[in-house]
Amino acid sequence: MSDLFTSTQSAAAGDAGGALVAPLAVRMRPRTLEEVVGQREALRPGSPLRRLIEGGGGAAGPLSAILWGPPGTGKTTLAHLVAHAADRTFVELSAVTAGVKDVRAVMDQAVRERSLHGRQTVLFLDEIHRFTKAQQDALLPGVENRTVILVAATTENPSFSIIAPLLSRSVLVTLTSLDDDDVRGVVARALTDERGLAGAHTLGEEATEHVVRMAGGDARRALTTLEAAAGVAADERAAGREDEVTEITLAQVEQAMAQAAVRYDRAGDQHYDVASAFIKSMRGSDVDAALHYLARQLEAGEDPRFIARRIVIAASEDVGMADPTALQTAVAALHAVAQIGMPEARIILAQAVVHNAVAPKSNAAYAAVNAAIADVRAGKGGPVPPHLRGTGYAGATRLGHGEGYRYTHDEPAGVGEQQFLPDDLAAADADYYRPTNRGWEERLGPRWAELRRVIRGRLRGGE
Repeated sequence: MSDLFTSTQSAAAGDAGGALVAPLAVRMRPRTLEEVVGQREALRPGSPLRRLIEGGGGAAGPLSAILWGPPGTGKTTLAHLVAHAADRTFVELSAVTAGVKDVRAVMDQAVRERSLHGRQTVLFLDEIHRFTKAQQDALLPGVENRTVILVAATTENPSFSIIAPLLSRSVLVTLTSLDDDDVRGVVARALTDERGLAGAHTLGEEATEHVVRMAGGDARRALTTLEAAAGVAADERAAGREDEVTEITLAQVEQAMAQAAVRYDRAGDQHYDVASAFIKSMRGSDVDAALHYLARQLEAGEDPRFIARRIVIAASEDVGMADPTALQTAVAALHAVAQIGMPEARIILAQAVVHNAVAPKSNAAYAAVNAAIADVRAGKGGPVPPHLRGTGYAGATRLGHGEGYRYTHDEPAGVGEQQFLPDDLAAADADYYRPTNRGWEERLGPRWAELRRVIRGRLRGGE
């Protein structure tokens, strides 16, 4: 059966047609487990996916697998390895174009392969989340009877996009984005490998870092960018120097991507400077500046989850109780970004940034907890008052624990006079939380003042 591995091998062997047609990302697709980059957890010795690739199914036989991960993390590659490592028949369908009729045709073919040749069939179904429930139902008999070994790929959470009966008959393998070192390794190998650029080009350090940043953990994107940049370099090479090794420059990478390199080092000063400016712009209520620094981080390939975490912190530290809904927006953005990923995550982050920036500001809660911690570190705060101590164990009552405690819900106004602070802090009338007069906190201030008056009335001489 002809597949991408066959065309890859043809291109590597000098097949002119194959070399012209097959993209660099296809030509460089790993042919063995040893060539696979990243996914160390999913491919650890003894893992279900590794056993499936190596042909070991145990007493229960080979299991179907759902591969869940971002684009460019090797889902298609791993499916090919499952098929070829154990000499199985490989059939590839895309849920974008295939339907129930195509699935049934594969099942019929798989039965014939098993009956006539004793070969198992691997069905690789890309973007399975695009299949309807009825279409996924059509897969169940073949998966349950092992007429086919299903290897399905999805970029969306399988819990929401794949029917439960299919999930229960498969192992779920979670793939992660490649780290920067992994992407550098992929690029370096493509520059020298005979299947790739075969040493005809080198890539400058700045250009390499730009390719790595813009790939965002996507190996396919990195190789596509490298191939396009190599084309630009070849076009600009002087006549008569075609046989010389050509360096691909940063400018050529930028031209190939139609996107300028953003001067931003995720591990250096620029990372901290831009992140600091981002936070201070939200704190200072300059929406435009905050969005600018958000864009700089995103375009430089910053992890959107890092940005989301900074927004959550700012929503509590800088907005606080002046607008409690800012934290709700920020936390929702944090979870949404983790589920959705780029490029759509930029929209969610922008909404949370705008909310943070335009919200009234208060650091009263932040200052309050810092003041409380300072007192604790200074040794203030004696034993817990006896009436507040726990009573849920033998002997507590004999020790007087809980004696004199007034149950708040029995008070006419739902709050009553009672000492909650340890003796020394109560005597000092500890005052940590001081609401501002901004936003929702403007209404909270008078309420807290009244609560303090009622709760601490006796301590203040009944004032």
